[in-house]
Amino acid sequence: MEPHANAPVIAAGTPLGESHAVMIMVHGRNAGPGNILDLVPVLDRPAFTYLAPGAVGGTWYPYSFMAETKKNEPYLTSALRLLERLLRSLLERGVRREHIILLGFSQGACLASEFAVRNAGRYGGVVAFSGGLIGPPGSTWERPGSFDATPVFLGCSDVDAHVPKTRVDESAEVFAGMGADVTERIYPGLPHTVIDDEIEFTRSLMDAVLADRPAPKA
Repeated sequence: MEPHANAPVIAAGTPLGESHAVMIMVHGRNAGPGNILDLVPVLDRPAFTYLAPGAVGGTWYPYSFMAETKKNEPYLTSALRLLERLLRSLLERGVRREHIILLGFSQGACLASEFAVRNAGRYGGVVAFSGGLIGPPGSTWERPGSFDATPVFLGCSDVDAHVPKTRVDESAEVFAGMGADVTERIYPGLPHTVIDDEIEFTRSLMDAVLADRPAPKA
């Protein structure tokens, strides 16, 4: 069963093939591509190609990202396969992995993070707004491969009702252990949203990709 097999992918920004820089944007629960694409004018980097897949029914998997993994099947595996197909299609079209940024919000941040650790390599960046790696408490994420200094940004509130700080911390440790250049920012008392500081840091990653140079240190 492949619930997300026929999921749409909505594009914005510079048409694919006319830019070397691509951002894959993964929306949150009970949302769709249009919601995450609302960030495009905020990010204000029109030279990028933005690709936003859409989950069937607006949700990538039914239960919490910290539930027993089998409870979220087959939706979770299907969602990961969708991102794998999208990444592979970009690579086959000649887009370099180091020119691709994976970005997600909330459930989409969890999915993008999990996909990244299962498919490690030198990306242009991995950006998780209010999310972390998928699995119940006590999970380990021992994966092959190296991020080869890929810049990874993890931003979250310290009182987020959906994403505990401990999971963000664990995720940062996993990415760092796999060779990523990790920036973790925990914002005191903020709601479950994306703030200007996160946008500014993401822009710095995007500028580095556009200039085809290493991203700046935090």
